[in-house]
Amino acid sequence: SKKGGIQLDRETFSCSICLDLLKDPVTTTCGHSYCMNCITNFWDEGEKQKNYHCPQCRKTFTQRPDLQKNTMLAALVEQLKKTGLQAAPADLHYAGPEDVACDSCTGRKLKAIKSCLFCLASFCEKHLQPHHDVAPYKKHKLVEPSNNLQENICSRHDEVMKMFCRTDQKCICYLCSVDEHKGHDTVSAAAERTERQRELEERRGKIHQMIQDQEKNVKLLQQEVEAINHSAEKAVEDSEKIFTELIRLLQKRSSEVKQQIRSQQETEVSRVKDVQEKLEQEITELKRKDAELEQLSHTEDHNQFLLNYPSLPALSESTHSSSINIRPLRHFEDVAAAVSELREKLQDVLRDSWTNISVMVTDVDVLLSEPEPKSRDDFLRYSCEITLDPNTAHTQLVLSEGNRKVTAMTQHQSYSSHPDRFTDYWQILSRESLTGRCYWEVEWSGEQVSVAVAYKNISRVGSGKKCGFGYNDKSWALYFCLNSFRFGHNNIWTSISGPGSSRIGVYLNHRAGIQSFYSVSETMTLHHRVQTRFTQPLLAGVTFCYFGNSAEFCKPK
Repeated sequence: SKKGGIQLDRETFSCSICLDLLKDPVTTTCGHSYCMNCITNFWDEGEKQKNYHCPQCRKTFTQRPDLQKNTMLAALVEQLKKTGLQAAPADLHYAGPEDVACDSCTGRKLKAIKSCLFCLASFCEKHLQPHHDVAPYKKHKLVEPSNNLQENICSRHDEVMKMFCRTDQKCICYLCSVDEHKGHDTVSAAAERTERQRELEERRGKIHQMIQDQEKNVKLLQQEVEAINHSAEKAVEDSEKIFTELIRLLQKRSSEVKQQIRSQQETEVSRVKDVQEKLEQEITELKRKDAELEQLSHTEDHNQFLLNYPSLPALSESTHSSSINIRPLRHFEDVAAAVSELREKLQDVLRDSWTNISVMVTDVDVLLSEPEPKSRDDFLRYSCEITLDPNTAHTQLVLSEGNRKVTAMTQHQSYSSHPDRFTDYWQILSRESLTGRCYWEVEWSGEQVSVAVAYKNISRVGSGKKCGFGYNDKSWALYFCLNSFRFGHNNIWTSISGPGSSRIGVYLNHRAGIQSFYSVSETMTLHHRVQTRFTQPLLAGVTFCYFGNSAEFCKPK
């Protein structure tokens, strides 16, 4: 209806629980209004679970809200009751083909605004009024208009199905409960609905929680995408800048070599031309002397000839021709050879560096949903073949089995000097750099062996803590005896108890900063797990303390 030019909608002033006009309206803090009695009963049902929430928006309250009557809303509802039946004919809404028609209208039927589950009929606003005013009707259940009310009638007894058979999970009428469903677990449909409604609310609550969790994950993933893009853009920008500097440096060196060649070329050509000019002067002088001698040879007077001949100067050797030794020479050819050698060295450096760069690029792993391995089969999916680097071996360590096995010996081996070799500790490292997810197993024998991982830049010379696995911040080591273990990093040691095994499994998740050590037998027993942040690729290693002890890196199966 209209009042003072304002459109008043009956639906706006209806309680979403009883679907009737608000009676003693109260408003929750989230802004939704209900009948005082309806919301009180609704929260009474959730009293046991201390579950107080708004039936419409699902907002939860930690404590049961203290409700006060909304006097302004109550006045508006009373005004709507007084004016609601005085709508002008132009405001009437007749039922269309797809609408639910009022069952009480004669002639052209109006559009129903509610259906009654007790009357099994639908009513327009006018014919629904008794359900608001007449006491018996007020107990009827009103719902949104429906054309399927006959589905509530028992086809066998033509009665309203107000019961529910839990045994057969179907709606029945009261006659069915004493007939074909006799002895079954039956309750009222309202009671079953209340129970199922409670389950539904619990399920919705779980779904909403799952939605919140997933939305949080989606937000985290979006942040991860932004982080990846930002990091990638910066890496591209920085690498392009570095490569540009390298190109500029090479161009500068190329220009300097060219300039040196041209300068030396000018110097050498100048020297040659200087000698050439002096020789040409000597040639001119010799030709002049030859002309004098020729003139003297034509003198007919013997006395005159003899008189002039002794006065001729003696011929002297050329001061320049004796220093000229023209032989096949390589003038600037060696420069090109030297530059070619530089190119080959640069190619080697670029190839090795490219391997490291490629490893760093492919090591980027977002670690989405792939779980950490649990069974040995799961770990073996990440198996990597590890071989030992002879250049790192202490001179009392002997390699065998294709550099997969190492044994501590009493005699020193004739290894060549190498900067990567451990000079005092009986230690050795792998050839392979380890990144990403890796798993390997070590079979050991003897009194004591340490299985470790370390950065490549760990110190090699001397007997100080900077070299020993587990004694510095560049290595992580688990020392195994038959029945006792201890883990060390940065010289902080932790004793570990548990059954020993001659086979040790090591799992590395470089990106996640996870390092785990296991005893491998019928099952895998976790001895120690490290959670840290690795800043460089790692190398696998072992340490010995006694002669005759050995360790072998097993081939992946």
